[in-house]
Amino acid sequence: MEKAPDAARAVPAPAVVMSAVRYRWPRAAADCLAIDELVLAAGERVFVRGPSGSGKTTLLSLVGGVIQPQAGTVTVAGQALDRLSAGARDRFRADHVGFVFQMFNLLPYLSARDNILLACRFSAARRARLRARNTSPAAELARLAERLDLGGDVLARAAAELSVGQQQRVAAARALIGRPGLIIADEPTSALDADRQQAFIDLLRGECAAAGAALLFVSHDLRLARHFDRVLDLARINRVAALTEPRP
Repeated sequence: MEKAPDAARAVPAPAVVMSAVRYRWPRAAADCLAIDELVLAAGERVFVRGPSGSGKTTLLSLVGGVIQPQAGTVTVAGQALDRLSAGARDRFRADHVGFVFQMFNLLPYLSARDNILLACRFSAARRARLRARNTSPAAELARLAERLDLGGDVLARAAAELSVGQQQRVAAARALIGRPGLIIADEPTSALDADRQQAFIDLLRGECAAAGAALLFVSHDLRLARHFDRVLDLARINRVAALTEPRP
């Protein structure tokens, strides 16, 4: 009896599909982002480059469902984000997207440990993925902390008491815990020294590969592009002629 061809196996949905997307900041006179099509395959690692004002932060906010386009569709892991209410988008993002924000977005009065664990406390899906691997949020936190050089003394301190580099590594651990299918990283290595920068990239790549997660990574440091499957020049695919990005 002939075996079923490999092509018959289920193919995972693309991590991200953007189609005919247009976005204009409130009170702006013109669109700041116009992308006809963008596809990020499941498990693909993409380095996003572009000058200031080319729409990098807007792109990440659209993919993460933080903002909604005035036209077009953004689909993440097979889910069209415009079909979800604001609350449902928040829950979907908590379950499926890990963010490493440029400004970290840690809760300053919580310990580093509690900041990291928040991702699992807000997401049953993240906890379920860890259970499926016979581990727990606490055990996964310990593993990530060791790889990110976050000792117990650092984990016990309030986020406001940490150095910039320590806060950045805490934010990375929070994004990765629970193995979300998409990691969005906005200038995640800007506060790290050379050795920790390389260790961080190695960790991010390894964790994404182990989880089958896609990675959308923005950085001005073009030396890092060699670690990625593809380089996306946003200034080339953004059809807006005047590349100005007003602040929200």
